[in-house]
Amino acid sequence: MKKTITSFGLLLFGMSSFVNAQEKPVDVKYRRSSLHTMVIESEKFPQKEVVLKAFQNAPFPDKYNEHTIGDKSFNPVNYTLTGEEKSKIYTSSKLGKLAASAADIKTDSVSKELPERILKYISKEKIANKLVAKWFNRQADGSFDWNLVADRGVFNASFLEAKAAQASSDGQALLKTAGFELIGNTFVVINKFKFHANEPVAAAIRDGAKAELAKTMSGKPQMLIDKANSSIDKVYERTKEGYTIFATSYLYQLVWNDTVSNAFFTDMYMEKGSVDAKKKATFDNSDIFKLEFIGDESASALITFSLKEKRTEEQTISLATVRIVDNVYAKLQKKYDVFKTKTPLYTGNPITAKIGVKEGLEGGEKFDVLEQNIDPKTGVATYKSIGTIKVDKDLIWDNTYNDGEAPVAVVEEGKEAKPVLDRTTFSGGKKFYSGLLIKQIK
Repeated sequence: MKKTITSFGLLLFGMSSFVNAQEKPVDVKYRRSSLHTMVIESEKFPQKEVVLKAFQNAPFPDKYNEHTIGDKSFNPVNYTLTGEEKSKIYTSSKLGKLAASAADIKTDSVSKELPERILKYISKEKIANKLVAKWFNRQADGSFDWNLVADRGVFNASFLEAKAAQASSDGQALLKTAGFELIGNTFVVINKFKFHANEPVAAAIRDGAKAELAKTMSGKPQMLIDKANSSIDKVYERTKEGYTIFATSYLYQLVWNDTVSNAFFTDMYMEKGSVDAKKKATFDNSDIFKLEFIGDESASALITFSLKEKRTEEQTISLATVRIVDNVYAKLQKKYDVFKTKTPLYTGNPITAKIGVKEGLEGGEKFDVLEQNIDPKTGVATYKSIGTIKVDKDLIWDNTYNDGEAPVAVVEEGKEAKPVLDRTTFSGGKKFYSGLLIKQIK
């Protein structure tokens, strides 16, 4: 009997430890996609320097590995197209099958030709080559190593030791097994901003409305006309302040397949101590590395100012810039499966994760719960879906506030203050635990 009680006690202790483990958030290491972000510097617009500075200083999206290669901006004006290139794009689906005339081909139109000018920039500046060079820590002598792949691959020590013995000469055994998952999930997002003062637009709408009013109310009593004009003026006063900011983000993915991989390892890859001038030149001059255009998304935001606002105008514009970029990235993630991020569950009971409004959550979104398994022989990770969860619309974390700003409790008159959230809660089961990964379902 005593033995039975003792066994039962140990069982309860084990169950208790398991529950506590569920409640305690863990630092999960998993294989994130890699990202390089850029901004187009072309058009002049109000507060341009403030917007560009805000973009440059914005926190890097924490669901991706930062893969910055140095080039953070470029001007498409410097990448003009030839007449032959223009004649092709003006009848392409990307530009809505625009009618190509002789005048069109001779005239430079940056806005219409932007997607192709971006591709020309990417090709001319060998952006894809630079992304690959960063993956393999390329040195001035042309040599590579696989330290970054090992680090981002989250390999354990024993796996690395085994692979090092197999791959001491060229690293291929490790890189080929894990390269497709890691290197192929490398993205570039190029952002374009427009920024307009609201007053000219509001004034044009006001003047147009008054002109139309004069036509439709001709012959009516002046008192009625004055009242209608007064209403139009009030709308103008409400809408003239501040700015409207527009952002479009173009998404590209590094092409990494058997053909590219084999050419790289056979003709270009070399490590310190086995430097080959021919292989160095082959990489420098290679055109095999490409970026594939995935798609684009746009968003806009109205920026208004209030005497009650504690922020300066520059701070308000900067915050709006950061938020609109977050908004566009969230749209890209929802639209394109390949760009979707995985996020670890923060706790399992209740089910929570450190994502929220910034990631576009509104309530009701569904996520797959994924269990990560790494093959001990190949190092390749697979993700098995073990369930589905749904965002609780009443418990969504507003993570759009600035760094250094703490969220405050919302107090409505006659009601209790709503709790300050620092995570989003989901419904959908009790079998999940901290550390499982989640990925939004389209």
